[in-house]
Amino acid sequence: LQGHGSTQPTLALFNANINPKALTEHPTIPPYVEGCQRRAEQLGYPLNTFWLHEPDFRANRWIDILETRGIRGIVLIGFMRQNRIPEHLLPLVEHFPTVVTGVRTRDPALSFACVDHHILAVQSFEKSLSLGYKRPGLVIDKTIDDLIEQRFSAGYQSGQLLLPESRRLRPFFKVKAATKNPGLFEEWMNKEKPDVIFTLYNVVMHWLNDLGYSVPENIGLIQYEWRKSNLDWAGMNQHNDITGEAAIDMLIGMIHRGESSIPDFPRSTMIGPTWVDGKTIRKQ
Repeated sequence: LQGHGSTQPTLALFNANINPKALTEHPTIPPYVEGCQRRAEQLGYPLNTFWLHEPDFRANRWIDILETRGIRGIVLIGFMRQNRIPEHLLPLVEHFPTVVTGVRTRDPALSFACVDHHILAVQSFEKSLSLGYKRPGLVIDKTIDDLIEQRFSAGYQSGQLLLPESRRLRPFFKVKAATKNPGLFEEWMNKEKPDVIFTLYNVVMHWLNDLGYSVPENIGLIQYEWRKSNLDWAGMNQHNDITGEAAIDMLIGMIHRGESSIPDFPRSTMIGPTWVDGKTIRKQ
């Protein structure tokens, strides 16, 4: 556990990922943390960090720890493969105002801040058409798409309505299976014949290279979550740090309004993405 006692109102940042070091080691979570820390410091709120899955920690123990440290509210970050609060920890989010960032929760549904995944997919599609691509394809693992209520695939399908039916492709959802059997991806490529692919995964570049494709000469790649570690890729910057700032703003508002417990009507703040040029798409 990290943190310190304080007489000032204090906030808690809970790492909800199964990896206890995800706040610093995960490829996408650290920018959220950076934004949370920056906004909390700007507004004068000390921020303590914890791991939600500490062994043998029940809700009552967490409540005692947080109240002792003067903590008034919680930000949950790092849900990746699941988006549900462990049942034994429900009293914790009933006791303190709580905001989720990154991925919204179900059962219970809490207020959240995240990128607007749907408009991200729509804008990516529109951008690909403006670059002259004719057959955009989507490669996304179904588990990840389900985690965000299919907002990536829904935005992609909305974009396909701009095309004649002959150029509407079926998404490839079997990413996890294809990591063990790349032939599944090859079958999809041969059937759908995309000329540009939207994805989250660097491995798609390797699959294409193994199949003899050259990026961007005869196929383009657009990443739905552009990161500084992928400077050569074109894609959409989700601005996860700004999402972290928004989560802190939401939480402080809840504290000032005296809100606690699980909300009857969860609120959301969605951050708009921006396009980043890169070497994985052809020149317009």
